Amino acid sequence: MAPMTSTTGTTGTPPSSGLAPEIAARLRRSADGLLPAIAQQYDTGEVLMLGWMDDEALHRTLTTGRCTYWSRSRQEYWVKGDTSGHFQWVKSVALDCDADTVLVKVDQVGAACHTGDRTCFDADVLLKDGADSGVPSSDQ
Repeated sequence: MAPMTSTTGTTGTPPSSGLAPEIAARLRRSADGLLPAIAQQYDTGEVLMLGWMDDEALHRTLTTGRCTYWSRSRQEYWVKGDTSGHFQWVKSVALDCDADTVLVKVDQVGAACHTGDRTCFDADVLLKDGADSGVPSSDQ
């Protein structure tokens, strides 16, 4: 099953999805019909991972209580935890102000990253908290 398609930056309701029409009409999808979906630990605010959702993946996430993503490499839906046992239990779902990104607050069980790490954002830190970036602060 391929992701839903629409034109970059447009809104509208793609066909054949269980997503409520009033939600689908608000979404601003990429040219390939996808939205970035950020998974965040609901109680700590820790950013866990970024996945991709089309309308159907978002519908499944909203109705099942488990994160469903679209795999761009495998061209299929996948539910976080089905093969790894590292589940994401959905606590809340929100659109950003432009309706082009989804924030899914989850209760992560086990690792979120496919490498086995807790988060996908801890292995390659480009700037550490409090480190001097070489950019003067506004008070200098």
